[in-house]
Amino acid sequence: MSIPAIHHCPGTLAPGYETYSSACLRRVFSGHKVSHVLPYLSPVSDKNTAKEFLENQKRISISGVQEKFSVILDKNKLRLTKEGERGTYILKPAPGILDHGDQIPANEHLTMQIAQQVYDIETAENALIFFKNGEAAYITKRFDGNDARGKLAKDDFASLAGLTPQKDGDHYKYSGCYLDLFNTLKKYLPIYSIEAPKLFQLIIFNYLFSNGDAHHKNFSILETALGDYRLSPAYDLLNTHLHVDDAVFALADGLLPVNYAVGNIRAQLIYLGIQAGIPEKQVSLILKSMLSHQAKVQKLIEASFLSQKFKKAYAEQYIARLQILNQV
Repeated sequence: MSIPAIHHCPGTLAPGYETYSSACLRRVFSGHKVSHVLPYLSPVSDKNTAKEFLENQKRISISGVQEKFSVILDKNKLRLTKEGERGTYILKPAPGILDHGDQIPANEHLTMQIAQQVYDIETAENALIFFKNGEAAYITKRFDGNDARGKLAKDDFASLAGLTPQKDGDHYKYSGCYLDLFNTLKKYLPIYSIEAPKLFQLIIFNYLFSNGDAHHKNFSILETALGDYRLSPAYDLLNTHLHVDDAVFALADGLLPVNYAVGNIRAQLIYLGIQAGIPEKQVSLILKSMLSHQAKVQKLIEASFLSQKFKKAYAEQYIARLQILNQV
């Protein structure tokens, strides 16, 4: 495998670039002129590299199915962190254990870019990057730290709700329903009325783009520079249904408690927003916005680094969910 020909920025997906655009370098790499090629072979293709990556993985505490590695920007070069260093980036190579795992980095990158560029959802800054042998990886900038204060506190919704494998079983992070997320948010955020609509929009987004792994640990609150808390930028957004035969909703009870029977998914989403305390007019405006912008979404899909087969599948699944949500 060799480095693919680049015709779009591997960060913003803007056309006419053979590497990262200035906008990507500014947002993701603080203006440093970083190469879109890592100084490593992929860990699955080289034993010596695999050993170095394995050692790095011992120093990162982020859970999940995909392997994640801690990376730091050293001048203009990205490298794995060493003992005692705190990484500022998370690197996610293509996983070998899922169907079509080689498409996952491009899938996550595209989905995150759609969230940010099309729907103005605040996301963790991210880009696609390539190992020296051409294999793609997803890289994202950590948002739980700043230069002035060091590490910012970040708590996921499983921790906030007191969900643990010891108490709630192996599938603890998939328990309950999405209304529970709003109850958790209300408990910890004085600015709930500002943050709840953002969470509502993100839940619609996850449905629309077939993210069947939006569980409690994939939502977080983040400490601000002033010491209070807000909803964190979105992360781990991807179309999971392209790789696994998963459920429509990650949480076991779906959008609402099991005793709520309120019609089709559109009706359930509207009711969810209202039960969360979001004004009905605002609920309608958010839903209307999420059902718009089809041309912008399609443009980013075509610009993405997915294979042609997966571009088609990604677009078809998006259109199918769009049609379901348009059913009144």
